[in-house]
Amino acid sequence: AIFQQVDGVLKVESGYSGGHVVNPTYKEVCTGSTGHAECLNIIYDPSKVTYDELLEIFWQTHDPTTVDQQGNDVGPQYRSVIFYHNQEQKEVAEKYKNELNKSGAFNGPIVTTFEPFTKFYKAENYHQNYYNENGTQPYCQFVVRPKVEKFRKVFKDKLKHP
Repeated sequence: AIFQQVDGVLKVESGYSGGHVVNPTYKEVCTGSTGHAECLNIIYDPSKVTYDELLEIFWQTHDPTTVDQQGNDVGPQYRSVIFYHNQEQKEVAEKYKNELNKSGAFNGPIVTTFEPFTKFYKAENYHQNYYNENGTQPYCQFVVRPKVEKFRKVFKDKLKHP
């Protein structure tokens, strides 16, 4: 919902990465035993939005201070993780994390981990574009909507123009 609205983001897919099970299903990932994290695959135009800008949005639109948890969702599949594609991405993300920790930007230390990208498994179709398709559902209203509203307010200069 958030990254789809960023100018320069060409495609966003929901899915799973970081685990040992090939072609996992949502049901399997929810057990917490696959090693996968629920994540996004973001294709972007670096001439319009930078990796640093995507990181800034990432840090500000979720809670990177809780281990294996986002809100009421608990388990290793909800860990805060960045899957980096090269050493430069890893170093940039680590530096950003260290700067945020030093600044005291969050109430606790950032626990986001960095894992080398290996394979992304696209989630089932009903998980794609979930907020836009299910925005009236209670989960979307109470969990996703506040994050989207915060993003639109804080990053209004990064929004796609209609």
